Amino acid sequence: MRDLALLPKAHLHLHFTGSMRVPTLVDMAAAHGVRLPEALVDNDPLRLPATERGWFRFQRLYDAARACVRSEADMRRLVDEAAADDAAEGSGRLEIQVDPTSYAPFVGGITPAVEIVIDAARTASAAHGVEVGVIIAASRMKHPLDARTLARLAARYAGDGVGEVVGFGLSNDERRGDTAQFGHAFDIARRAGLAAVPHGGELLGPDHISEVMRELVPDRIGHGVRAVEDERVLAGIVERGVALEVNPGSNIGLGVYSEAHEVPLRTLVDAGALVALGADDPLLFGTRLVDQYEIARSAHGFTDAELAGLAASSIRASRASSSTQARLLAGVDAWLLAPGPAEQSDHVPAGGTVTIG
Repeated sequence: MRDLALLPKAHLHLHFTGSMRVPTLVDMAAAHGVRLPEALVDNDPLRLPATERGWFRFQRLYDAARACVRSEADMRRLVDEAAADDAAEGSGRLEIQVDPTSYAPFVGGITPAVEIVIDAARTASAAHGVEVGVIIAASRMKHPLDARTLARLAARYAGDGVGEVVGFGLSNDERRGDTAQFGHAFDIARRAGLAAVPHGGELLGPDHISEVMRELVPDRIGHGVRAVEDERVLAGIVERGVALEVNPGSNIGLGVYSEAHEVPLRTLVDAGALVALGADDPLLFGTRLVDQYEIARSAHGFTDAELAGLAASSIRASRASSSTQARLLAGVDAWLLAPGPAEQSDHVPAGGTVTIG
């Protein structure tokens, strides 16, 4: 079968601390005298129940890892390694999500924290051949006024170039906070030309997705898998062209689905949804970007042509420039035209050029 690491793709759902390599976490913990929970270093992916107790454990582990990022050098290392890991997996575009308030105390404030990530993204892009954009994310666990502050900060650095801020998100436990109260922050971001990319529809069902769609007017939704539970909600997502950042590994790790084949990837694609596969938090869930494509192949029976379609969807859903998108999409066509299994040869017209969906 064709090598999934050679398939050009975009990575649109990756959290800053959650992108960390385990050896990097161990190094940083040792340097700062932090004692790590065994669950972060035992190479055993998290498997938690989809309950508040399960989320609490996940959040405690994430916070323990985040507590090890205590300097500008640490922050730069994370961005560089995330880009390097993406490059090794065929990603030509990474949009990494960060809440700068977590790192601000160590670098002089939220503005320096954002500037460090932006500069590191530019440096990593040049070093690894992956275009890195930045998404500033607010937290549902904090006051909506904090979200407005972050939205204004994101707007200040908004742009379409490499290393610039391309989107504004809202993360953490979907069961917390009043979604409508964050609407003003998203209005600020939208006026600045930023993509609206809130989380939704993983821990909560289609009613929550409808609320997110109404109050935050997203361009993409982080997760959104539970839209399959209501045909009207899913149809609305498709009709409005809202992309879904689907992360099978984390869906399983957080107990939303017990097994890989239960993640409704096929249902979403068959309904016409624009799906971009992502790794979410590889540090905790033990799966990176190519693993998500492997799940689509092995657990859902996606052919190489269908996998190429997923990669193309991720590229189109990104905030990459039109020239970058065209280059990556051409690479997807080239990947599919390369020799592959005979049983899939009917997906390639004889003597023709493949154009993905």
